[in-house]
Amino acid sequence: MRVFLNPGHAPDGNPDPGACGYGLRECDVAKNVADLVAGYLAAAGVEVVGTLQSDSLHEVVSASNRNGADVFISIHCNAYNGSANGTEAWHFYGSTEGEKLSSCIQNQIVDALGTVDRGVKGAKPGVNGLYVLSNTDAVAVLVELAFIDHAGDAQLLRRQQDEFARAIARGVTDYEGES
Repeated sequence: MRVFLNPGHAPDGNPDPGACGYGLRECDVAKNVADLVAGYLAAAGVEVVGTLQSDSLHEVVSASNRNGADVFISIHCNAYNGSANGTEAWHFYGSTEGEKLSSCIQNQIVDALGTVDRGVKGAKPGVNGLYVLSNTDAVAVLVELAFIDHAGDAQLLRRQQDEFARAIARGVTDYEGES
């Protein structure tokens, strides 16, 4: 299996760091977690064919497609006025394989970190479609690790990035074992 990783938002936060809260920036958390995921996947014998953090979603999708990825994972942090918390995983609406991969990753994160399970969700073009899920050839997932603007979730994002990474890697290997 060939995996492509996309840490959400622009490198070094320029021009867009993504969501921010409690001294954390989404771009930094996503990059750290993606780098750790790449190492854990490689150690498990899974080929990581690319990791790209860019403010151009077209560039990210094109790189994944060029590299012949079987699986595409975009890593993000959520935000909602400090009142929401938990983990959710998105897949392309109607993709059975995307839903399966999302579930594997979601279950691993929720079980390992005890985050609120906000569920697996399908992104439907024209409704709540996410560009990377709609335009990537690979089985694609967008993971919202936790809410960066929620006090409890922010502590997890600050202190347990390694655990998030291990959970994502286990989710990928769970998926590989089921496929």
